[in-house]
Amino acid sequence: MLAEAGIWGSIRHHGLIGDTVIVSDDAGQFRVGNHALCWVHSERLLQKLMPTTPRQVRLVEMVRDLVWQFYRALKSVKRKPPPGLVAAFHKRFARIFSLNTGYEELDKLLARLFRRKDELLKVLERPGTPLHTNASENDLRSFVTKRKISGGTMSRDGRVARDTMLGLMKTCRKLGLSFWHYLGDRLQLDGPPIPSLAALVAAKT
Repeated sequence: MLAEAGIWGSIRHHGLIGDTVIVSDDAGQFRVGNHALCWVHSERLLQKLMPTTPRQVRLVEMVRDLVWQFYRALKSVKRKPPPGLVAAFHKRFARIFSLNTGYEELDKLLARLFRRKDELLKVLERPGTPLHTNASENDLRSFVTKRKISGGTMSRDGRVARDTMLGLMKTCRKLGLSFWHYLGDRLQLDGPPIPSLAALVAAKT
């Protein structure tokens, strides 16, 4: 947590990324800045409930179905919605997450998520905000896999080198650029010149 706090403090100190929305699974170290909650992780809390009667099972299934229907509607928000549509989303959210089903654990969870309404509906305020953390988790998967295979690095320099190379590889892949051609250009091998990744990323935005 201290590492994430240091990174965030440095970002803020240098005036970078401004009011960027930080989407997280609600881990404390990532609840910083303009924060939004991941819908996939939030819905997963419903899956973790352990209903003991057929009625409780049906109630959980009903609520999960309502949540995913709402999620699909929310996913369609591409541009800033008109005020009337924003109000309609808020009312629908309130109807779902203020349900009183009689299943105590489910009702407590719904109330808990209702209190996080602003973070779950961030996309209405900031269209384009991801509704889940799948993309960032996918970006980190190669780092985690490499760590599991190799057992980590023997020095800080080794960790920096590993993370740098994996980061470059991921960025090249997202840009549709051959990582090997990119490395070859940087090592001044024969081949077409390749602009800096910063320039390529800027051209994409």
